[in-house]
Parts: sequence; C-alpha cells; structure tokens
Amino acid sequence: MTYARHPGDAEVRACFEKHYTGCTPVCIEPITTGLYNASYFISCSNEEFVLRVAPLDEAAATFYERHMMHQEPALHSLLHEKTTVPLPRILAFDTDHDIVDRDFLLMERLPGAPLSDAVGVNNGCVFRQIGKHLAQVHALTAPTFGYRGDHKPMTPQNTWTDAFCIMWRRLVEDVSRSGMYNAREAKMVSELVEEHSSLFSHCRTASLLHMDIWSQNILVDSASKVTGIIDWDRALWGDPEIEFAVLDYCGISEPPFWEGYGQPRPEGPQARLRNAFYLLYELQKYIPINILRKHNPSAAHACKYQVMDLIRRTFTP
Repeated sequence: MTYARHPGDAEVRACFEKHYTGCTPVCIEPITTGLYNASYFISCSNEEFVLRVAPLDEAAATFYERHMMHQEPALHSLLHEKTTVPLPRILAFDTDHDIVDRDFLLMERLPGAPLSDAVGVNNGCVFRQIGKHLAQVHALTAPTFGYRGDHKPMTPQNTWTDAFCIMWRRLVEDVSRSGMYNAREAKMVSELVEEHSSLFSHCRTASLLHMDIWSQNILVDSASKVTGIIDWDRALWGDPEIEFAVLDYCGISEPPFWEGYGQPRPEGPQARLRNAFYLLYELQKYIPINILRKHNPSAAHACKYQVMDLIRRTFTP
C-alpha cells in the first residue's frame, strides 16, 4: 500500500486515535515550519497535541538523519528526568506502519510560538534563557562519542577525535553522493580533518548536544519566556564547541547567550581552527540537502562556494 507524501486528515486522525482515546480531535492543522518531517497540530476541546510523521523516502537524508526520530523518546525521557529544559512529553512512538507507511511521534503541544514568528520579543532575554538551558544539556554526559541514538547511524567511539573524523567522512560521502564533490574535492576535504585530527583530542567527555537550535525550534510566549526547545532528533554526544558553531550560524551566540551559559567561550588559535571545522560540518550538510531534498542546485552551489572559500581562507598559507 502507498500513501501520499503527506498523510491526510483521515490518516492523522487514525494515528492519533490509535494512541489517545481521551478526546476527539476537532481540528487538524499542518505545521508549516517543519522542514523534514510532516507535522500537525491536533486540537481537542481542551487539549492540544503534535503529530510528527517521518519522511516517506529517506534516500534524500544525510547519514545521521535516516530514522533519527528513533532517538527522540529516550532523549526526551532523559532530559525530563535530569534537567528543567522545557520540551514536550512524548505520548507514543509508533513504528508499526499499519496506518501510514512510516514512523510517527505523538506528543503534547507546548504553549508559545516559534521565535521566528514572534513579535515584540526581547531576543537578548530569550538567548540568555537558551544559554541556561543548554548549560544543563551539556552537563549530561555519556561514555562514548558520536550519534549514539537508536537510529544507529554510526558506531559510537571512545574518543571525540575518532567520532568526529567518522562523522566528517560520512558527510563528505553524502556530498559526493549528491554529485557536488568530484573525486579530487572529496579527497581534499576528507584529508583535511585527518591532517588536523590532533585539534579534537582536547575533548575528553561526551556532552549531549542539541545541534539544531535556531529560531523555529525555540518556542516563546509574549513575555519573552522560552516555553519550549523542540526537535531533538539531530542530537549527538561530543564537544560542546560544535554546538557553538551551529549557534554562530543561526545567530544565537550573542553576549546574552554566554551570560546565561555561565562559562566563557574557548579562545585561542586551536579553538578558532576547531570552530572552522565545526562550521564546515554545519555548512556541508546543506549541499546534499539542497540537491537531494530541496532540488535547488543554485543553493547547493552557493553552500559549496561557502565551504571552499572557508577552507581557502582558513587553511591556505
């Protein structure tokens, strides 16, 4: 049996009613901000929920995105138990494929709106809270490094150096698969991390990292209070400095963030080089995403230019 790329109201209702019988949906509304999953607001008379449905075809995913929804239930449980970070409670994770032919999550809907849609919000106040929340997240540790979730995109490693080198090579393979790196370029980019692998030996503890903190994944209310941090499916365990590079890219790492985080940002020549590698890791993912998922070669070429320009400026004597 096949289904449309996005499930219709009948399928969404059936998914909801399979796991929750406490109320009857009166409104089903697609969430337009989602860029990977198909997500829906489900409203009952006095309760609200979110249903997130995984993509039908994950061939267009990067190596760590395939089945990444599988790691969210355990992460949400851990964060609810160990932190005060606001995130939704997951009510059901379904892999049966009996209603729709893909996995889905049912969770509570948190109050607030995405920061990207909010009006009159004090960004400094929001970023300060994000800093406090991420400090709690980064304090959670694991015995091994990398993408450790139940989606199993890689074998967890005993060192961050080994984990990051594997992650880097796998991402280069994704770019090559999209046709955007030729053999010479792939070899050059792959060897770059090997030549500088000693940079990453500083990290001895695997911290939990969200890796997708941007304005659409931060929920806020009218008083600039952070009411939710969502979409934990790209999380990994490793060096907090790679999270900082994502925050740089997304415009979050402003001074108020560091006030909330409570620790200074690492500085010095090695930290700057690591930041370049971590920013390159963030930038490279958009090359296959734009080619394979968004079918936007112009955007992919623009991302590739950014990558090659950063490599030239950082590593050319």
